[in-house]
Amino acid sequence: MISLYLPGRTWLHRMPAGWKLLALALVSLAITPVDSVAVMTGLVVAVLALYASLGRAALAQIALLRPLWMLFVILLALHWWSGDVLFGVLVVLRIVAMVLLANAVTMTTRMDAMMDAVEPLLMPLRLFGVAPRRVALAVAMMIRLIPLLFALWEALNESYRARSGRRGGWRLLAPFCIQTLRLSHNTAEALAARGGAPRGGHR
Repeated sequence: MISLYLPGRTWLHRMPAGWKLLALALVSLAITPVDSVAVMTGLVVAVLALYASLGRAALAQIALLRPLWMLFVILLALHWWSGDVLFGVLVVLRIVAMVLLANAVTMTTRMDAMMDAVEPLLMPLRLFGVAPRRVALAVAMMIRLIPLLFALWEALNESYRARSGRRGGWRLLAPFCIQTLRLSHNTAEALAARGGAPRGGHR
């Protein structure tokens, strides 16, 4: 999971984690009511330009969208069948923009920096006996997990295609679930070994 962070000294790496998370949240809220394909296309182009400004390693991360192609096809087909294919295009563009933006934050922000940015907002939880650091860890891991799952699906799909010559599709669901559970188990063990997820009590 930590491997999703791309070490570097780009302008986005230097930006504080809190500002990046705030910007991501504001953009997410701002584009929700947008119903213009032109505006959403402009946003996607802007996000691609952002990736280009971060270098080749960042541009390579755009491949995380490949596992979503089937979802995009289904969405477009459903909206075409309902007679509103332009709205389907709008939905697809919105998903592309948000996945890439979330991944941009993930690959330019260290886990500890993300936790430090989130933890102050969770301090009121102490009143209920909940450790803010634990919740901050869960939030940071959730943000990192989304692009990682896309990468995992793509790896399984490429492996299946190398063996059979065609895409896996629904055949990958079972191994994907198994790999996801294994990832969760390994992550929990690593956290326990490092003392990041203490058992019993609150700290």
